[in-house]
Amino acid sequence: MTYETLLYEVRDQLATITLNRPNVLHALNAQVFHELEDIFRALASEANVRVILLTGSGEKAFAAGADINEIAATDAVTGQAQARRGQAVFRLIETCGKPVVALINGFALGGGCELAMACTMRLASDKARLGQPEVKLGLVPGYGGTQRLPRLVGAPAALKLLLTGEMITATEALRIGLVDEVVPADQLMERGEQLARAIAAVAPLAVAGCLEAVERGIGLEIDSATEVEAEIFGRLCGTADKTEGTRAFLEKRSPVWTGR
Repeated sequence: MTYETLLYEVRDQLATITLNRPNVLHALNAQVFHELEDIFRALASEANVRVILLTGSGEKAFAAGADINEIAATDAVTGQAQARRGQAVFRLIETCGKPVVALINGFALGGGCELAMACTMRLASDKARLGQPEVKLGLVPGYGGTQRLPRLVGAPAALKLLLTGEMITATEALRIGLVDEVVPADQLMERGEQLARAIAAVAPLAVAGCLEAVERGIGLEIDSATEVEAEIFGRLCGTADKTEGTRAFLEKRSPVWTGR
C-alpha cells in the first residue's frame, strides 16, 4: 500500500504508520482521514500485525491539528459533517482490535491531540507539547476531544485545557494522565518498539480480549461489566492458544501462539 500523506511499514509483527505532511506539521486534512481509515481497516484484519505504532515524521510534530484552511471553509452543516467524519475515523482506530501506541514526537495539538487520545497508549518525547486550542478559533474540539479528555484526566483537568486552549509540556501531560510515559526524544521510537514487542510476544487473542473487555465494560455498572469479562474469558478457554499457553506453563517452556 502506498499513500500520499502516510508512510507505512511492517516488521516483526509491528506496523509503523507515520504521518507525513512535514510542511504543515502533519495537519489533518480530508486526505489524511481517508488514508488513515484505509490503512486501519486493512490492519484490523492483518493477522501478521500484532501492534500498531503511530507517529509523525521528523522531530517537530506528531500532528499539529486539523487543517485550518478546511475548517475556515465550513458552515454549520459542513462543519458537523466534518466533525462526524473525524470522529468515525478516530473511533475506527480506537476499536480496530489491536493495540495502537501513539509516539508523540513533538506538537500534538487540536486534532493531533485527539488522534493521540484515540490510541490505546501514548508515549511522549520530552520535547512534546500537547493541547486543545480550539477555543482560540471560536470552536470546540470536534474529533472526540471533549469526551476522551475528561475520561483520561478527569473533568476539572480536562476543562482547564479545553477552556484556556493552553499547551502543556510532556511532563505535565504525564502528571495529569494524558500520556503514559515520557522518554528522551532520541529514545522514543526505541521505547515504543520495546513496548510493542512485549505486547506482540503474548497471546494475540488474549490481547484482543483485553481490549474488547475494557471497551465493552468501561461504561457499564460492575455486575454487567464482569459478565462481559466472564463471556470473553469463557470464549478464550475454548481456544488453541489457551491450550498451548497452559501446557507451555506446565512444561516450563515458551509458548508458540497461533492466534487460534
